[in-house]
Amino acid sequence: MQKTYRAGIILFACIVAAVSLLAVDAGYIDPEKPVPVPPSPQRSGDAVKGFSYLTTGDYVKSGIPYDLFVLGKGKTPVNHLNRTGMNATVSHEFTVIQATNGENLVAPNCLQCHAQVFNDSLVMGLGNSFIDFSGGQVLNSKNVNMLANMLKSSAPAKYEAAKNFITVTGTVGPYLKTAVRGVNAADRLAAVLVAHRDPVTLRWTDSAAMRIPDDVIPTDVPAWWLLKKKNAMFYTGFGRGDFGRFLMASNLLTVTDSSEAAGVDKKISDVLAYLYSLEPPAYPKPVDKQLAEKGKEVFMESCKKCHGTYGEDEQYPNLLVPAKIIKTDSALYSSNYQQPQFISWFNNSWFGMGDHPAKLVPFSGYIAPPLDGIWCTSPYLHNGSVPTLEALLNSSERPKYWSRSYQQNDYNYEEVGWNYTRHEMAGGSTVYNTTLKGYGNYGHTFGDKLSAADRKAVIEYLKTL
Repeated sequence: MQKTYRAGIILFACIVAAVSLLAVDAGYIDPEKPVPVPPSPQRSGDAVKGFSYLTTGDYVKSGIPYDLFVLGKGKTPVNHLNRTGMNATVSHEFTVIQATNGENLVAPNCLQCHAQVFNDSLVMGLGNSFIDFSGGQVLNSKNVNMLANMLKSSAPAKYEAAKNFITVTGTVGPYLKTAVRGVNAADRLAAVLVAHRDPVTLRWTDSAAMRIPDDVIPTDVPAWWLLKKKNAMFYTGFGRGDFGRFLMASNLLTVTDSSEAAGVDKKISDVLAYLYSLEPPAYPKPVDKQLAEKGKEVFMESCKKCHGTYGEDEQYPNLLVPAKIIKTDSALYSSNYQQPQFISWFNNSWFGMGDHPAKLVPFSGYIAPPLDGIWCTSPYLHNGSVPTLEALLNSSERPKYWSRSYQQNDYNYEEVGWNYTRHEMAGGSTVYNTTLKGYGNYGHTFGDKLSAADRKAVIEYLKTL
């Protein structure tokens, strides 16, 4: 039973980032020039209400019965969010909600992917690089059936309340398995969910209506505090239009129909307002100010064109960098073109309708992200394949096979990133294997042309952002 509820809940992880479906390119794009992304109108909201809805709201409307959850997992010893009532007894990644029949359920929330304990504190909006889709938390049919049969016979009211969650997670679970811990199976999860949902009504069907891709393409999770600068969502920059529609993608896990989705949609602008209010944590160690000033000069000469400027006159260019320039692992953006059925699904779905629609516009390359708080967002690149900033700026230092402890205090403040161990060969899900499809650590070699002294200075400057 313990494996069952843990597995079901982790499947939610990062569904928000998971709406990595696709759309049709419009017009010719020069493959050797960065492409600016134009802004889209966004709804305004109340940040205070947004935080409350994010951490206590019922945007996921089914889950595991509360008493079974506590029996298996126990009550949380740390209340990072200072929540009250039953929510004070569960970890920040979960929310206690009440089903229509009065049963209390524990549902996963967005913090499964978008918060992480770092230096003993919960950092809201930091992508969760500890999450584990590598096998142990993936549901299988045997576990799902065991839970369902137990509830049907002993607690029919609880079964009725948890039915949607059990049904959906039992279906998507077998599809999710990454080669290593710490990366996200968001795109794969989105593909499975929408394959089983009608694009207009959003109703669930037990049989997939579309072919589900074979590959599980790994992604890292971008920091939420960057969103206020961005004109497009996701590393591929293909999430356009209303950001709220993408944020509420978590609702796809258990939504009954589009009328229920519309209720969530009315509150999601408050969540966006809260995300816009987030600021990155400050670097906690001393910074060599003189070296940082030198690093800023190098940065302005070598990096600002794509990543923008910081300080009083901040400017972020919102540039999509073509594959021919960035040269990083192509699997993520390529997958956006290889599954046309999902292009059609999203852009003709409920999410693309109404007075604030969203759309997907794929591109052969990746967006150059803002760098605010980059010091704490290791591992780097869109697939989390590079453990430190030192290695990001010097490609010869990137390990082919590497592992880390997944301890929240095991951080290297000099090279800036997780302490890691190099390995001679691959070794199961604890060793990151950069030779696998989608896990490559090549590309973004712009820092190679810098001297060792200049790289050191740039890293010192990046600590200040």
